[in-house]
Amino acid sequence: MPEARFDWRSARLRKHADYQRVYQESRRHSSASMSYFFRARSNEDPTGAAPRVGLTAGRVLGGAVERNRIRRRMREAVRMHLGELPPRVDVVLHPRKTVLEMEFACLEREVSRVFASVADGAEGRK
Repeated sequence: MPEARFDWRSARLRKHADYQRVYQESRRHSSASMSYFFRARSNEDPTGAAPRVGLTAGRVLGGAVERNRIRRRMREAVRMHLGELPPRVDVVLHPRKTVLEMEFACLEREVSRVFASVADGAEGRK
């Protein structure tokens, strides 16, 4: 497993406008326990070259305790595989409720597969 070169906090999507840009310039992709959107940023983008990832966990996933646990598990899996993303890409992950019950190793593998798919897609868009 490649070690993450980026800190999770600096690799986060923070602004609502950034999330909206990803949604508008992408289409929905799905995996077993999450759906995801991604967009390749241009070289002129002032946000830097590091990849950025955003997570969503809406009320449909359960109460605050469950949503926070889903977010913690997803953040850790993303942190461990952040180095697999190409530079200048924004990704938004929408986990499903199954993330709560699945083994963490399975979640890690799925995040890795999603990031590999994003890397392939981002290369195709350039």
